[in-house]
Amino acid sequence: MLTATTPRRQGRGGRERILAAAARLFATQGINATGMEQIADEAPVSKRTLYAHFRTKDDLVIAHLQDLASSGRTLESVLTREDLSPRERILWLFDLPAADAAPVRGCPFIDAAAEFPDPDSVVHAYAREQKLRMARLVTALLTELGCREPAALAEQLVTLADGAASRAMVLGEADYGRHARAAAEILLLHSLPEPADGAAHVL
Repeated sequence: MLTATTPRRQGRGGRERILAAAARLFATQGINATGMEQIADEAPVSKRTLYAHFRTKDDLVIAHLQDLASSGRTLESVLTREDLSPRERILWLFDLPAADAAPVRGCPFIDAAAEFPDPDSVVHAYAREQKLRMARLVTALLTELGCREPAALAEQLVTLADGAASRAMVLGEADYGRHARAAAEILLLHSLPEPADGAAHVL
């Protein structure tokens, strides 16, 4: 039996299927190589339904990136985990999510910015804001740890994390982040305040 709420349930289901299809296709063949008609076929939804939810491809790409940012499927998501200490959150930036093991994926925000190189495009601007947010979160954690020059150190650490994720993708090595993690541990060690008793830091 149809009710007044039925169309809304169907609409939400269509939107979710579109985002899921876009995520699969963008990950496997890239954003610019994926057409809206292909996404509609993959969802599957009619083109009318697709454009009812997303008027343009840019709208869909932004929604896709927002979905990733809120889903916990990106490296940045570990920075807000309350069950981990500040130090653990920072170092877990260098451990790729298990789901990314095969094939290994890089940072979706960097990938999106590369496919939309115009710095004034809405996609590039959103990707930039996510990377700036990542640095702000790390800066806050470093401040909590009492590290010297937390903002400068945060830029060094996020550069390591982004570089490790990109190389892991290119080389197909899910555990490539271990190299950057070793460097991050050294940076943290030398940035922490000296213990009052003169004892060495243990990381």
